Amino acid sequence: MSNRVPFTGGEKESLHAALDRHRDAVLWKLEGLDDEQLRRPMTPTGTNLLGLVKHLGGAELGWFRETFGRETGPLPFDIDADDSSDMRVEPHESTADVLAFYARARAASDETIRELALDDLGTSWSGNTVSLRWVLIHMTTETARHAGHLDIVRELIDGGTGDHNRS
Repeated sequence: MSNRVPFTGGEKESLHAALDRHRDAVLWKLEGLDDEQLRRPMTPTGTNLLGLVKHLGGAELGWFRETFGRETGPLPFDIDADDSSDMRVEPHESTADVLAFYARARAASDETIRELALDDLGTSWSGNTVSLRWVLIHMTTETARHAGHLDIVRELIDGGTGDHNRS
């Protein structure tokens, strides 16, 4: 299921593979659960598995697409109107909708990664000039952080634990 980070690969290839490993872990944490379980709020703030996936899709489009002046396509939230809307799955949004959004975000991000060099620059939402290298590192750590949240939420739902690929 998961890409292995090459032991002697190039920098871009290795960074991309590291991101993919965490992306795959995010999806693995959803396997075997029904819609109610995926939407069940497990913290006082309402954190749930699907909301974390929706947030990660938005983060990928923001960092890999907007930062480099590329189209994101339609977003299933309005962060300007509600800064937590990217973490919330609305009743009209199906699990398939959220997973399709995440898949679209991954594909668009992968396109940017393929087409740009690590030293190519963009402007972040905060106005900082950042390189593709920085964005890859940032999104790998962001995805790993939220994969950890998914680990905990999944364990609270059904006791499921483990690593999808220990190597």
